[in-house]
Amino acid sequence: MPDLESVLAGLRRRPDAEAANLFAVDAADRLILDAVSEAVPDLDKRTIAVIGDRYGALTLGLAARHGVTGVRVHQDSYTGEIALSRNAVDAELSGVFEHHGLDETLLDGVNVVLMQLPRSLAELTDIAETIAQFADPDVQVFAGGRDKHMTPAMNSVLRASFESVSAGRGRQKARVLTAATPIRPQSPTYPVTAGLGDIGLTVVAYGAVFAGAKLDIGTRYLVGFEKKMKPDAGQIVDLGCGTGILACLLARARPDATVHATDRSAAAVASARATAAANGLDVDVSRDDAMSTYPQSSVDLIVCNPPFHEGASLHTGSAEKLFEAARRVLKPGGEMWTVYNSHLNYRRALADAVGPTTVAGKNTKFTVTRSVV
Repeated sequence: MPDLESVLAGLRRRPDAEAANLFAVDAADRLILDAVSEAVPDLDKRTIAVIGDRYGALTLGLAARHGVTGVRVHQDSYTGEIALSRNAVDAELSGVFEHHGLDETLLDGVNVVLMQLPRSLAELTDIAETIAQFADPDVQVFAGGRDKHMTPAMNSVLRASFESVSAGRGRQKARVLTAATPIRPQSPTYPVTAGLGDIGLTVVAYGAVFAGAKLDIGTRYLVGFEKKMKPDAGQIVDLGCGTGILACLLARARPDATVHATDRSAAAVASARATAAANGLDVDVSRDDAMSTYPQSSVDLIVCNPPFHEGASLHTGSAEKLFEAARRVLKPGGEMWTVYNSHLNYRRALADAVGPTTVAGKNTKFTVTRSVV
């Protein structure tokens, strides 16, 4: 069994962006591992779930430090799942965990949960309620994060699902919240459903999905250009689909086209499927890493509202990866329509990665571009 420090030192982020300011392990990971080790002396005899492990520090750290196996892991990000699996191979720890959705299979009988606190209170609410609903009544939850991303509201969210919540001593600008004695939810908060009357859609959203059940303003601006997008497109992709609003609008406006929606987030994929079903629309929804499963030159039109951060770090690596994928997947003459915060100036990156790019529209905050292969 490899030692803890060699495992943590060897962690990588791939297939997510790797850069000098992006890390696969941080002080919160280390503090969570120390906190659970001090509080639970017989970890190798416990049933353990890990939630939100970004690249494997918690899962593989537990295995290296305590020799535990059978760890159940939920990562919303598909690229996080890939990174954990690759890091496990590198550390010779492939057999110590199994992937699960955020559901009963993850938490049934679990009495110890380790988790990285999400920045979104909605996502934290969804996670906390799911733990409280399905985990063992004696479950102990160790939830850590960096001080700069933690707020008092997180304590309140946890207290809604657990009778006991306490904050541990901080270290290296990180802290761990410990929760116990779950309060079984009468009716889960998520998914939420909202009717967007101005666009005539019903939207369904799980806690971790971007923008919730609302139409974010960037997507709203891009929607206004639908009639100008490649009119004869037969294969259309909503890339980074979130709740699937763009995919559903395109499926409704173009019933003869095949519309796909794809995202690396499990919550986004579940939300997009539910949104399409709620509106009676036929949309092919998949969880994927930048269309990695799509054949080359197979798509006529891609619409995208790309991210501008990697986790908590401002970084454009994810967006650039999507642009490069679009060039591979689009047919000759295919179009990519992108909306982005104007200060990011993605036009050059799109031109380099996809093809000639023109500005189709610009307002006080957003730019919409059309790129042609």
